[in-house]
Amino acid sequence: MWSKVRLYADKHRLIEPDKSYIVALSGGADSVALLLLLRDYGCNIHAAHCNFHLRGAEADRDEQFCEDLCRRLGVPLHRAHFDTQTYAEVHKVSIEMAARELRYRWFEQLRADLGADGICVGHHRDDSVETVLLNLVRGTGLRGLTGIRPRNGYILRPLLCVSKEDIEQYLREKNQPYVTDSTNLEADVQRNKVRLQLLPLLRTLNPAVDDNIQRTAEHLTEAQTVLDGIVESLRNRDALELSELESCGSGEYMAYEWLRGYGFNGTQVQQALTAETGRVFTSATGFDLLRDRDRLLVEPSLKPLKPLVIPEEGVYVMGDEGRLTVRREAVRVSKTADCATVDARKVRFPLTVRRVEEGDAMHPYGMKGRKLLSDLMTDRKMTAFEKRRQLVVADATGTIVWLVGLRTDERCKVDENTTEALSLTCARL
Repeated sequence: MWSKVRLYADKHRLIEPDKSYIVALSGGADSVALLLLLRDYGCNIHAAHCNFHLRGAEADRDEQFCEDLCRRLGVPLHRAHFDTQTYAEVHKVSIEMAARELRYRWFEQLRADLGADGICVGHHRDDSVETVLLNLVRGTGLRGLTGIRPRNGYILRPLLCVSKEDIEQYLREKNQPYVTDSTNLEADVQRNKVRLQLLPLLRTLNPAVDDNIQRTAEHLTEAQTVLDGIVESLRNRDALELSELESCGSGEYMAYEWLRGYGFNGTQVQQALTAETGRVFTSATGFDLLRDRDRLLVEPSLKPLKPLVIPEEGVYVMGDEGRLTVRREAVRVSKTADCATVDARKVRFPLTVRRVEEGDAMHPYGMKGRKLLSDLMTDRKMTAFEKRRQLVVADATGTIVWLVGLRTDERCKVDENTTEALSLTCARL
């Protein structure tokens, strides 16, 4: 078994004999075998044992076993005790998730304190096979079918190349006892049902099913690596043409890989790809996805903007939107989008800066008659995101003096009778 483990560890650059590692030691066959292998390999190892106080005397038995084993082997042992039940209740998570969060948080803290090069855990081939089957049943994507990865940050899994049977045979040859967690023998959780019921049934169809599933997972991992390279080029993009996605070979898959980083789920991505222009989807993490003609756009969900009342000339900050400068000046006509010049006598204070609202209309400069702002923005081919961010400046009579950055109102224009102008300058922060 050591030959398999060493080749696997070398291939994935997991362990080196002159480095320091923490071994997650439960007392079970997997972690005990891992401890012996790393010790014999010449690594500087520390053992870490968690007592979750969930199995009464059996949990205390496991801790005592680990203490006796480490004392005999001359391996330093670090122990942690957790009130797992209370943690699960307070954080509203399952017992399994609570135990996972507690142990991995402590492992990382211990690694940092000891300056260790990695945290070795005893996951083996059968664990990976069970993970593949569980994810398949749950309806996961390609990534979930790659099984358990040999490395996840500082978490290292050198035993993924060997089976539970290989491990137990190795310990028998070493004449090394271990403890058994009785809950692993109960088919009362999903993973145990896969282990104790589904896999034995599959083995009646093909005795090599475990190896075949693991080999398939490794092939899918290689495919995922290739796809990850393509997806990486999409990172931090806030817009993608559908033609770009289709050129990758699988538009829906690439769209999902791009958008899952923003918190969108597979159903939302699928719907967005076939939605009508203008439809918006919101993720659980505070982002909006817009289908805009032949492209997808992403931006943070819009925060409410309290209307800003401007009683007189001056400089006014509009939250995250920027600042508006209002001042009287000699008659002139602005030629830049960020500044509007209107006839001071035709505008009544206080002014109000707000976002466009449904039904807003104005008499656009240079045009006859009234026009809805929504139609004006549509004519300019503005996206739904741009429309919802659009600001207006209205005066005390409700007249929309300026559709900020776009148009002023014909009724407020500077003409040959203007004696004093009012300039409005918007500066984005």
